[in-house]
Amino acid sequence: MDLKEIRKIVELMNEHELSYFHLEEEGVNLKLKKGADIVQVAQAAMPAAAAPATQATTNETPAAEPAGNDITAPMVGTFYASPSPDSPPFVNVGDTINEGQTICIIEAMKVMNEIKAETSGTVSAIVAKDGEPVQFGDALYRVQ
Repeated sequence: MDLKEIRKIVELMNEHELSYFHLEEEGVNLKLKKGADIVQVAQAAMPAAAAPATQATTNETPAAEPAGNDITAPMVGTFYASPSPDSPPFVNVGDTINEGQTICIIEAMKVMNEIKAETSGTVSAIVAKDGEPVQFGDALYRVQ
């Protein structure tokens, strides 16, 4: 998927007044969100170039994929699991969360941005480290 195709999707979102778009094809997982006239790509996994063939036998088992869906960082900034240093975290492993629930804060340019859950489920892992920088698309939580 190239930039022209993504721009066309954004134009269609504007034309049809959509605030969310999700496309999942073989090797591509694209999520677009629009809020306050800003379109954010929540996750765009482009297919990697084919690796050179190795001499693998058919009885090898591939590494297990981590169970669950990742909630990813919608921006670059510093990840905070709680609203303040002396407060408990928004969510813990094993907690059930609902779509739209505040799950963490990402500080970007001295602005504290509340991050909402994109999906409902049970938190199976907290991937990001409290107080550490995160990049756009980095996994924050794993939800089952």
